[in-house]
Amino acid sequence: MKSSRLHQLLAAGAVVLSMTATALVPAPAYAQFGGIVYDPTNYSQNILTAARTLEQINNQIRQLQNQATSLLNEARNLEKLPQTIAAPLMQQIKQTQALIAQAQRMAFDVQDIQTKFGAQYKNIDLSASQATLVQGAETRWQNSVAAFEDALKVQAGVVGNIEGTREAVNSLLSASQSASGALQAAQAGNQLLAVQSQQLADLTATLASMGRAQSLDAANSAAAKAQAREQLRRFLAPGRGYVAGNARLFGN
Repeated sequence: MKSSRLHQLLAAGAVVLSMTATALVPAPAYAQFGGIVYDPTNYSQNILTAARTLEQINNQIRQLQNQATSLLNEARNLEKLPQTIAAPLMQQIKQTQALIAQAQRMAFDVQDIQTKFGAQYKNIDLSASQATLVQGAETRWQNSVAAFEDALKVQAGVVGNIEGTREAVNSLLSASQSASGALQAAQAGNQLLAVQSQQLADLTATLASMGRAQSLDAANSAAAKAQAREQLRRFLAPGRGYVAGNARLFGN
């Protein structure tokens, strides 16, 4: 009896000690449902971590989109203009040069001008025979006529280039307005400057040809005056002047 009573007391004491130890240990903040443990603190942290991760991913996506847009813009800026008018412009300039090179009698050449101008206009031998003086005057007159003809040819060639220039300008203006990038716009602008350069070349050729013709005509007038004075002096010189002769209008 005593032994059984002792066992009961020991068992009761063990239960009390066990309950006391359990009461002293704080209970964890979780609940168990059907074998699944739910921890509110851990769940909140996981949600916050997932949100931050999603935000980082969105930021990276936006950065990639901005980089792709930048690359596309750079690609557009590097695109070349699909059309060029270099060949037609060069052809027009060559045509004008060919007309200049066809200058008659006295070419657009410094050496040629110095030689021929000095002999035909500047250093005229007024002591030469009458026939030689007349031949020299004829040569200078032919030079003037040829120079004016050359000027008219150059002017006709320049006028013929106007239509090609108009088409080139319209084409380049259209390309400039529809340019997809900075390079295309710059190339269109450069080609428009090339058109202006071609027009300046035509204008220079026109002025040069007209100036040549006018200069030769003025030189011809100056030489003709000097020769006229000499011929008048010879005509009025004693013993060499005009002597009337017998003239018959009708034969017997």
